[in-house]
Amino acid sequence: MIVRQRANWLRMLFIWRGSVLKKIMAQLFVILLFSLFIYFFKGRIFDYKVHLNPTIFTLIGLALAIFMGFCNSASYDRFWEGRKLWGLLVIETRSLTRQILSYIPNVSKEEKQKIIKLISAFCWALNYQLRDKSGTGNLPQLLSPEQLEQINGKKFIPSIILGFIADWLHEQHQKGNIDTIILTQIDDQLNQFSNISGGCERIYNTPLPFAYSVLLHRTVYLYCFWLPFGLVDTLGWMMPLIVLLISYTFIALDAIIQEIGEPFGEEENDLALNSICRTIEFSIFEQAEITQGELKKPDSYFVD
Repeated sequence: MIVRQRANWLRMLFIWRGSVLKKIMAQLFVILLFSLFIYFFKGRIFDYKVHLNPTIFTLIGLALAIFMGFCNSASYDRFWEGRKLWGLLVIETRSLTRQILSYIPNVSKEEKQKIIKLISAFCWALNYQLRDKSGTGNLPQLLSPEQLEQINGKKFIPSIILGFIADWLHEQHQKGNIDTIILTQIDDQLNQFSNISGGCERIYNTPLPFAYSVLLHRTVYLYCFWLPFGLVDTLGWMMPLIVLLISYTFIALDAIIQEIGEPFGEEENDLALNSICRTIEFSIFEQAEITQGELKKPDSYFVD
């Protein structure tokens, strides 16, 4: 995800990183060449003059803008829900860490630190699952060799890690280190972790209906390729530039809709899951007094 200070109005015109322009340059170039071709032949295909009234494009453009607004809202809702779920995860990890450190007094500091590492491992595992990463990444530094063996080849690793935490809590309860009331309270916290994981999986497994994407994509490109015929007689040599500007607006918004509709990806405008996981890890390790490196902040922007 791109995170950076908003530049002044002039620099904003030329910003490249974080813009979808580089994804649609080829399409815009083809449309520009096509518009120049139509201008050169004055809107004729062989000996036939294509007559299209600009009013038609006003009506179609209005309908297209309304439909794109609907699809953009639907995509941003998915992005916003993913953002809220991961924001809630930050809160819940800190709360669970506090409860473990404060409400289980008869367990050694080193034993508690092992469970705090499991909380961080849950966040990283959820990150990897949502991004279809088969590797374990940071997990070897957070899990024991026995736990790594148990998650080897498994698909829903976050749920297994929650099981590790639940098993440890049950063991402490059996030893009398946790009373039933505290155990119930902490178990409610683990259920919240499961709810967050399930909410993220719902977003991941249920994308926007494919028919919407196909309809929007086709309509945008048909509109952009027919537009030169409607404007060539009224705009003259300015027609290719105006068509390019209108095409950029519609095609770029189509690309943004597709990008933010999958908020857990690794494109520049997706959620910065790696950064959130590092923030969680730094925060809870600091609570548990676990030795760690410095949490570095981005200077201007980053993609994570």
